[in-house]
Amino acid sequence: MKQGLSLRTSQHLALTPQLQQSIRLLQLSTMELSSEVDQMLDDNPFLERSEDAAERESYGLEQADTAVSANDRELESATYSGSDDTYTAKSSTESSAEESSTTLDDGPSWEGDGTVSLSPDDSEWGGEARAHGNNLTGDDEMDATELARNQESLQSFLLRQALTLRLSPEDQAALYFLIESLNDDGYLEDELTDLATGLAGDDDSQIEELVHHFTVALRLLQSLEPTGVGAQNLAQCLRLQLTALQALQVDPGVDADTLAVALRICAQPMDLLARRDIKHLMPVCNASDAQVRAAIALIGRLEPKPGRRFVNVERNIVVPDVLVVAVGQGPQVKFQVRLNPEVMPRLRVHDIYANALKGHKAGGSDAANFAALQQRLQEARWFIKNIQQRFDTILRVSSAIVERQKSFFVHGELAMRPLVLREIADELGLHESTISRVTTAKYMATPFGTFELKYFFGSGLGTESGGNASSTAVRALIKQFVAAESPKKPLSDNQLSDMLKEQGIECARRTVAKYREGLRIAPASLRKEL
Repeated sequence: MKQGLSLRTSQHLALTPQLQQSIRLLQLSTMELSSEVDQMLDDNPFLERSEDAAERESYGLEQADTAVSANDRELESATYSGSDDTYTAKSSTESSAEESSTTLDDGPSWEGDGTVSLSPDDSEWGGEARAHGNNLTGDDEMDATELARNQESLQSFLLRQALTLRLSPEDQAALYFLIESLNDDGYLEDELTDLATGLAGDDDSQIEELVHHFTVALRLLQSLEPTGVGAQNLAQCLRLQLTALQALQVDPGVDADTLAVALRICAQPMDLLARRDIKHLMPVCNASDAQVRAAIALIGRLEPKPGRRFVNVERNIVVPDVLVVAVGQGPQVKFQVRLNPEVMPRLRVHDIYANALKGHKAGGSDAANFAALQQRLQEARWFIKNIQQRFDTILRVSSAIVERQKSFFVHGELAMRPLVLREIADELGLHESTISRVTTAKYMATPFGTFELKYFFGSGLGTESGGNASSTAVRALIKQFVAAESPKKPLSDNQLSDMLKEQGIECARRTVAKYREGLRIAPASLRKEL
């Protein structure tokens, strides 16, 4: 093999730490961005929040509609690989016609431009945003998470009732143990023997004694509120509630015969009740058709999960990133799109620290420390720019969506048009993956409610006229048809498909069933009124 030297020119696309951070911030949700900002404020001494309004830099929203440069288009064409968080360039020119791969730096390098002076972009960004907080003021200030934590649990509610009972120490301890063994729905899933074995081990006499105390405690537990707590299965839970109704007789609309039939139904396999199999329930319960229907209606009013209202479910409050406001009326109506100032962080470079670094002359052993501080200063500047660019991109994409889906904002979801990510990407000169990141976990407040940006995208179904109907509009039609149906004769999936065809929309029965399940609408057999 002959060795030689050759000179070759090639072009490589290197994703700098600044660009990597910009892409990462773009795909964060509002809550994740808030955590990221808090983390950066803790880590970087040159970054601070500001309560003072400051003039925005010219890099921001005023330039949002500026055409994308060729260099930016090349960066946008990078495709993301979620497995290793690396990017590869779609196109790269090379004189030898060989494809060059994307190269990443070994570590983050926030190299500055050699200056430590305050630059125009060091000013505070997000001046129109209010300080982080909520609508409550004073000493009573609490957020939604704190309110959720203050909700009383099922166990504490039952323990308060247990304090009113006069029990022996052994029975009281057994009752407390059973209360702590309940699941979130209020059921006691474990057998009493298993609970006793877990405490006593292989001591048979002690197991027998514990089972006795647990049996007494279980009866006491099932007598407490909410009715049905302590049941070991759904059938027992329903029977406990029916027995309580039978003993109290507080509902004059329920007669004794209906309660008796309901108790007999709960003694049968639950799948008969779930299917509303009246023909099989009539003979096994020795009741007429009308009695079985009345009993099933009564059971439907019971609570299958007694502990439901005590469950401390994490409440995720959706804060819109974009606000859409209608201006004008009638055919002249226009929609203004603006960012929500509540979610825009107000950040700036700490001018005291930046000026102190500017006035310091590095030399000798301090050179390394000076370079590190200069790097942190540049990192703070880029973080502010990247956050601003994130919101600018969200605003551009949201404005394009509103322009394309103007009929939705006027007439509602029935007027939604088919829309795919590629259309918005081509219009704005961005990559399709960028649009995907922008529309994920970002929300828009509209006159019809708050929706995720992805909600406005949907595939199209063919129509008789040769056009396309949005899948979102088809779902809205199905919901409308079901809402107007007769409770005695609910519409089947085949009937819904035929009704859509009458509207000129070709939609198969399986597609109707998929959309119906997505809307959480029960099948026709379960929607039928008894």
